Amino acid sequence: MKELVGHFSEHEQVDKGEEGRAYSTRDRCESVLNCWILPRWGKTAIDQVRTVAVEDWLRSVPRAKGTRSKIRNTMSTLYNHAIRWEFTDKNPITGPVRGSGVRQSAKRERIPDLLEVEEFQLLQAELRIRERILVWLDMTLGLRRGELAGLRWEDIHFEELTVMAQRSVVDQVVGKVKTEASKRPIPIDPFIAEDLLSWYRTTKYNRPEDYVFATDAARAGKKRGKQPVWLSKVMSYRIQPVAKRLGIAKRIGWHTFRRTYTTLLHANGEDVKVVQELLRHGSARITMDVYAQAMTPAKRRAQGKVVAMLRDTEKKSS
Repeated sequence: MKELVGHFSEHEQVDKGEEGRAYSTRDRCESVLNCWILPRWGKTAIDQVRTVAVEDWLRSVPRAKGTRSKIRNTMSTLYNHAIRWEFTDKNPITGPVRGSGVRQSAKRERIPDLLEVEEFQLLQAELRIRERILVWLDMTLGLRRGELAGLRWEDIHFEELTVMAQRSVVDQVVGKVKTEASKRPIPIDPFIAEDLLSWYRTTKYNRPEDYVFATDAARAGKKRGKQPVWLSKVMSYRIQPVAKRLGIAKRIGWHTFRRTYTTLLHANGEDVKVVQELLRHGSARITMDVYAQAMTPAKRRAQGKVVAMLRDTEKKSS
């Protein structure tokens, strides 16, 4: 297994450009291989790994079901790689027929927290301009964290009111976005565009090639202004403390805003295809992908409703 992992890393865990997997995907896979699979199975011959033994082992792994499911899927990917290279002809993780492989549920053990409209309004009102714009973009554009970090001024088209997610920055490594669908133009509400223009006039890093949220920390040294801020630090030092002070007793992360955006779109009764394209998912259903196409006006209306909801209290108090 150790040799198989080495072969897999050499041929699959490399940057293959547009045809390969995103850096974030490769990084998570490498972590699973080194932290879980190699310590337990590294010295085991690939034809000696048994389905039930893997299943029993996964039950003993002190992690959430989702993590155990990722370990299972990574082991399956390893065996698919071995089959492709003709090292073996069997995958004990999936089994020879449906239902005969390793059984590991990926069901969440707790429901992810979502923000109420009033909670978001309270939070954004107390944030500084940079953090406020970050949460607004995440909440109304549905950007993934890496896409948010990788945003450059040249990606924002103010005249057309659109944003293009061209790259993803994870752990300061610049890579491609998650899927081909992620490259689709994202409509931006005029209210958000105005806030972005305010930030454009405020930040010293506003050349087309500059990151929208470039780091200005002295400790960044020569990379000051040339790389984006660490969004995990912004969340833990700038946003979560404000939420706690406001009495918002929820676990808030960057994905919280994307999930909340999705929930609000569904609550507004938006068409499934419109929601899919706003979030830039690869597909909803194959039939919907082939025979339906959401037009930009419909996506703008859907996004505008969410922005209007989030601004409602602000309007009343002004």
